[in-house]
Amino acid sequence: MAPPPASAIADAMNAPGNPRESQTNVDIMAVTKGFHWPWLIALLFALSGVGLAAATLAWQTYEGLGVAGYQAPVFWGVYIITFVFWIGIGHAGTLISAILFLFRAKWRNAINRGAETMTVFAVLTAALFPLIHIGRLWKFYFLLPYPNQRYLWVNFKSPLLWDVFAVNTYLTISLLFFLVGLIPDIAVARDRAVGWKKAVYTVLAGGWQGTGKQWKAHNRTVLHLSGIATPLVLSVHSIVSWDFAMSIVPGWHATIFAPYFVAGAIFGGFAMVVVVMIPVRRIFRLERYITDYHFENMSRFILFTSLICGYAYGAEYFIAWYSGVEFEQTSFWQRAFGPYWFSTWCMIVFNVVMPQLLWIKKLRTNLPFLFILCFFINLGMWFERYVIIITSLSREYVPAAWGLYIPSTVELIVLTGSFCWFSMFFLLFLKMFPIIAIAEVKELEIHAKEHGHGGAH
Repeated sequence: MAPPPASAIADAMNAPGNPRESQTNVDIMAVTKGFHWPWLIALLFALSGVGLAAATLAWQTYEGLGVAGYQAPVFWGVYIITFVFWIGIGHAGTLISAILFLFRAKWRNAINRGAETMTVFAVLTAALFPLIHIGRLWKFYFLLPYPNQRYLWVNFKSPLLWDVFAVNTYLTISLLFFLVGLIPDIAVARDRAVGWKKAVYTVLAGGWQGTGKQWKAHNRTVLHLSGIATPLVLSVHSIVSWDFAMSIVPGWHATIFAPYFVAGAIFGGFAMVVVVMIPVRRIFRLERYITDYHFENMSRFILFTSLICGYAYGAEYFIAWYSGVEFEQTSFWQRAFGPYWFSTWCMIVFNVVMPQLLWIKKLRTNLPFLFILCFFINLGMWFERYVIIITSLSREYVPAAWGLYIPSTVELIVLTGSFCWFSMFFLLFLKMFPIIAIAEVKELEIHAKEHGHGGAH
């Protein structure tokens, strides 16, 4: 779909007498008005979870990481599992916003803002966990390569350092992409707001007036940022996978990890978009803009990436068997039938078996079913990281050094707090900025009118 010319977008955005355009503004901006009880209850719950997790972390910082249950042989526990999980969640936003933008997939326009928001807050959540994991939060600067008089430099050969560069680059580009896309909609909010909100929107809008020249510059910027962001989808989670694949730990040292992690990240990210957007659609009555058509397309992506994950799971077991290496074979046998068998089979059932129901067309647009399925997919993706990290570390080369890892109460509280932290930011965003890209929805309406179609979708 070729985008309408910048002058057409500017005229439509500025047309005061067009009822279709003004109704779009009213419907989408209504989300930011007043208080909805489900939203308020969710926010209070999220704030309670964040407060409990913060208190728990303060106690852990005072007492030391021992209260988190860290002991030999497993020193990468729930914190690193959750770090990888949240980095993966952030990938769907870049895919929907950048890659689908480059391919002119028009169905992205109603959900891209929610996906971008999810990406930014998911990466911010993930960035907390390396700091939590090191225990001594005030020592985080050891991760950063900077000149110092101690002649102590970070290890540039370590994949953990590569994470610092990858995650920060991804966060920077995602944030820029997110903020640039918001500018036209902030201007809409500015023109409708009063009081302190109007002052905030005026600063954030950066003098946006919706002229043809501004739209041309805006479209060019979005295009360039999309081109930059696209390779990040592949590179960032590939680098995260190298935290494992560059080692010689049984079950980790595999070339399949990079594409396997990328596919899994997109799989889990799309599932999280569905989990987030279904309640938003229902509570704020946005059925006109977020339609069954959008959920069907996301379901197809989920089904496709589920098949890739299933292939990767099978390939891992086949390669371990075909290699004839006893350590690899034992590692994967322990995954399926050892002390962590429950996690492994949850991963397989939730990520491979259950998504196959999406072959049924009616289920792809059955929102209660999709919500439940995607909830279990996200649970399965967390278990996937649990299986990869814990089974390999607790069962390495020497049986005498084997151990059994059980997540501690402290870790589980912090894990729950991370979801509350993410939800808190997302819920606050709903009341400050449009959760649907007004300008892009109108762009679809312009295109539909120019080509004689009855609607944007």
